[in-house]
Amino acid sequence: MIEGSGEGLVLFLENNEPVSYKAALACPNSKQWLGAMQSEMDSMSENQVWDLVDLPEKVRPLQCKWIFKIKNGLDGRPEVFKARLVAKGFTQVHGLHYDETFAPVAMLRSIRVILAIAAFHDYEIWQMDVKTAFLNEILEEEVYMVQPEGFVDPKHRGVGTIVSIM
Repeated sequence: MIEGSGEGLVLFLENNEPVSYKAALACPNSKQWLGAMQSEMDSMSENQVWDLVDLPEKVRPLQCKWIFKIKNGLDGRPEVFKARLVAKGFTQVHGLHYDETFAPVAMLRSIRVILAIAAFHDYEIWQMDVKTAFLNEILEEEVYMVQPEGFVDPKHRGVGTIVSIM
């Protein structure tokens, strides 16, 4: 769906999830999206994900982007608004910016075995959402990223001010 806004057209995904920071601010649920973004930033601050530093010479920082997702309740109405800050890692060069890439994924066969054991023993199964699991890895490389749109530190907004992910 495309809706009009004061700055032109704003694109929303099928279930009214904005595709950009500006779209999130222009939609009727802007307060919920701002709260979700603030929650993400608070989580990163609490986990000491980065330090604000001056950009070293000849270093090109990664850009970042907000990703928005609505989780609906059983009645189909929006229940949780989620915002995640992601680095646009496609600009990185293998061997220069990183050496290895990991994306842990559960095997469907393993999940089936766990469910079968739980059913056999009449165990309860609980699901939880771990929103900062990726923050627990120690990076060997220095990664520089620009500050996220809408959350630029006014004390560090000069040219070359960036975020160093630790």
